[in-house]
Amino acid sequence: MASSASIRDFYKGRSVLVTGGTGFMGKVLVEKLLYSVPDIGNIYVVMRPKRGKSVPQRIETMLRLPLFDRLRTERPNALKKLKGLQGDVLFDDLGLSSHDIEILSEEVSVVFHFAATLRLEAPLRDNVNMNTSGTLRALSVARRLKNLVIFVHLSTAFCYPDYELLNEKTHAPPAKPEDVIRLTEWLDDKQLALLTPSLLGPHPNCYTFSKRLAENVVERAYPELPVVIARPSIVCPTYREPVAGWVDNLNGPVGLMLGAGKGVIRTMLCDGSLNAEVIPVDVAINAIIAIGMIEGTRQEKPELIPVYNVNIGHQKPTSWGEVLLVAKDYGRKYPLEWPLWYPNGDITTNKTLHEIRRILFHLLPAYFIDFLLLICGQKRIMIRIQERISQGLEVLQYFTMRPWKFACDNYDSICKILNEEEREMFITDITTADRNEYMAKCINGGRMYCLKEDPGKLKRNRAYHNFLFVLDWIVTIFFWLLVISFLASWFAPVKAVLSLGGPLVKALPFVGSAVFDGTNE
Repeated sequence: MASSASIRDFYKGRSVLVTGGTGFMGKVLVEKLLYSVPDIGNIYVVMRPKRGKSVPQRIETMLRLPLFDRLRTERPNALKKLKGLQGDVLFDDLGLSSHDIEILSEEVSVVFHFAATLRLEAPLRDNVNMNTSGTLRALSVARRLKNLVIFVHLSTAFCYPDYELLNEKTHAPPAKPEDVIRLTEWLDDKQLALLTPSLLGPHPNCYTFSKRLAENVVERAYPELPVVIARPSIVCPTYREPVAGWVDNLNGPVGLMLGAGKGVIRTMLCDGSLNAEVIPVDVAINAIIAIGMIEGTRQEKPELIPVYNVNIGHQKPTSWGEVLLVAKDYGRKYPLEWPLWYPNGDITTNKTLHEIRRILFHLLPAYFIDFLLLICGQKRIMIRIQERISQGLEVLQYFTMRPWKFACDNYDSICKILNEEEREMFITDITTADRNEYMAKCINGGRMYCLKEDPGKLKRNRAYHNFLFVLDWIVTIFFWLLVISFLASWFAPVKAVLSLGGPLVKALPFVGSAVFDGTNE
């Protein structure tokens, strides 16, 4: 591939089909193609009616997001190229009508298959039906496209947890995809739940398992179909465009940082010395668009299916401990609105300590708040919230408690292949980026776009934050005084040591009575 290869030349006049185009990465892909490739053909997005909204209504709602501000302002005509198609990857032919498939067959030459369930804790049936069977259905439609040049399958960098080094190649799955699909069709939920642990093998959840099966499905379609696999690591808010820090969900590290800032997440199992294998969503999308061009113009097809580990952890190594420090510093300088408690949580690798903290700082306050809500005649919500947080943490902790090592030679080659102008336009190397500035923008983006908070209320937030700081110290002191008084009441050696403190100990609440009360001697 010559170093003067052009992404814009490749996509010029081409129509594109996107599944999962309304998801986090899908929306960024659509915006980037429309903005940076002015001469692109139509972009067809498969979507289903949802929450009472038709497909045209969902398109209209999506285009009102801040993500599309620059398109609406600078290139409004480009929005006319976005075409919504009513369909669903859960149905044969993606639920598309024969008329729609006929149009796609004549027009589309590039497919981006992004559709997937991202609920890592979802049961096997849901994950396999969406991620594995959905991929089979997408490939079935791709076979009917007369002018297909490249099919880009979006996988995950974490689908081979049983390998110490995650190379840019595929490996055999623990079970045949068609066998697992049949099991999900034949067995009921209870039977599947019993069988799931033995099926998963080394996989921590059904998501990574189903994505591994999907990779095998795609691999077997090669070289009959021009397919390529892109594996992003943990995807985070935008680094630069179209607006820095944009995010539309609280999954992953941003949700953790905001949950900690709100005082509802105060402990997590995490090894602070390990690298955080994350990538900004716009950088990942730049790479995926470039991958489509690179593999779509390759003259000689390689013997094995091309695979790209879309990851920048080796470019800008950042540990989970450093992420925590930056998040704490930013959260104290620019506190969130009305946190439940002062945000002073921490990470640990000790499971026993984590469980004690979880009971003390997550569960007990949740029960207390729900008790108050019950007394006031309000709906109890905190226990349910903490259950969801616990589920999310349990899933994420697998990725933060073990090292991950990726080979990224194919990914690193992208920058070398692009011409100088498009290296900047479709940036994939952020070695020179300011890490702290980016993480601050991530938190601020989550605050603005997910929590819908007004950044102009910082003065009030700081006042409340300072109040919680004092309250936290008072509660902490009284808690330890209660612990000490209990020990003094039951253990003579502790009582003897404390009695040496004389008047000072006697003046302490709880402790003085426990040490000097004659009834306890």
